[in-house]
Amino acid sequence: MAVRTIKKYPNRRLYDTQTSSYVTLAEIKKMVMTALPVLVLDAKTGEDLTRSIFLQIILEEESAGVPMFSEAVLSNIIRFYGHAMQGHMGSYLENHVQSFMDWQNKLGESSPALTPEVWAQFMQWQTPLMHNMFSGLANPSQNVMSQMQEQMQKQIQKNTEQLLGVMGLRT
Repeated sequence: MAVRTIKKYPNRRLYDTQTSSYVTLAEIKKMVMTALPVLVLDAKTGEDLTRSIFLQIILEEESAGVPMFSEAVLSNIIRFYGHAMQGHMGSYLENHVQSFMDWQNKLGESSPALTPEVWAQFMQWQTPLMHNMFSGLANPSQNVMSQMQEQMQKQIQKNTEQLLGVMGLRT
C-alpha cells in the first residue's frame, strides 16, 4: 500500500498530494483508522511532522468524549521522559499495543459472535489490566518491567478465558 503524503503549510492547512485537496485532522484520522500509511511533511522544509500530527489527533480524541488515558497513566508516562528507561518504555508500549491489536484481530476473525455488548464487557475487564500495567511506573527498573510483563500476560490470559466463557467458546 502506497504511503499517503500530506503537506502541512504555514497557514496550518493540510494538503493531500494524492487527491490534490485540503484535508482535516479528522480525515487523516480516518486514513490511520483504515491502516493507510500516512506521511505528513512540512511543505516548506520537508521536515517529517507525522508524529506531531498524530499527537494532535490523540490530543483531540482525549479532549472529546471518553479519554483512553487517565491522569495517573499520563503522569507515569511523563515520568519516563529523561529517565534511563525512556527508550525501553516506548518499545515496551509499542510491543504490547501491537500484541493487543494482533490478538484483537485474531479474535475478531475467529469469533463472528463478538457483539458490541460482549466486546464492551470485555473492555471493562481491561481497565484493571491497564491500571496494573502502569501502576509501578513511578520508579521503573528492569525488575519492575519484568513484573509488568508477567502481570500483563497473566491478566490477558484471564481476560481471554473470561471472554471465551461469555461467548461460550471455552478453550
